Amino acid sequence: MELFELKGKVAVVTGGASGIGAATVKLLERCGAKAEVLDLKSGCDVTDERQVRGAFERVGAFDILVNSAGMAVRKPASELSGEEWDRVLDLNLKATFLCSRSAVPALKSRGGGSIVNLASIMGLSGGIYPNASYQASKGGVVNLTRALALEWAADNIRVNAVAPTFVNTDLTIPIFSNPEVLKHVMRHTPLGRLPEPEEIAAAIVYLCSPAARCITGITLPVDSGYLAR
Repeated sequence: MELFELKGKVAVVTGGASGIGAATVKLLERCGAKAEVLDLKSGCDVTDERQVRGAFERVGAFDILVNSAGMAVRKPASELSGEEWDRVLDLNLKATFLCSRSAVPALKSRGGGSIVNLASIMGLSGGIYPNASYQASKGGVVNLTRALALEWAADNIRVNAVAPTFVNTDLTIPIFSNPEVLKHVMRHTPLGRLPEPEEIAAAIVYLCSPAARCITGITLPVDSGYLAR
């Protein structure tokens, strides 16, 4: 068996039009999978369960779901509005739950499959900037991953997560474009380099692959040593 072979597999990637999601789509296809993108740009609001189910029906049976859609509102908790809190939690956590639950029939029809969620180092630490809604949502993703992994293991559905550090995407433009802020981030980065989207995609595809067939319920940091401190 080819440990990283995904030929003949069908994958659905939310938030697959940009950033880590787009990099994941490209790598899945390089490994032989057919990748379908669920994104606002493709006409699907993944926080709306009816739209998600309709999109999954159009795709048909599939083997892999990557929940990559996400957003952040970086401001002190005292300044964060209830509406902003809801938007972040809805996209980062609720949509992950809705898409995962809606994917189960399609995955079971293939004899099982793999779900990989996008968590964050902010879901495993207090972070270094005020970002309460993002941190809460990603902490929820970490424990949701464990819960779903246990619930669906009997159906041969593996559920894992990847927890990136700061990655150069649209979400981190305010960090990467400010030399002083970036310098502060690098002080918390033992390896002295931050991952590119393609490197996060590599971890995601690994967890989707036969090489990880005995791995479920884990959150894999790709953090250049951030969490080791």
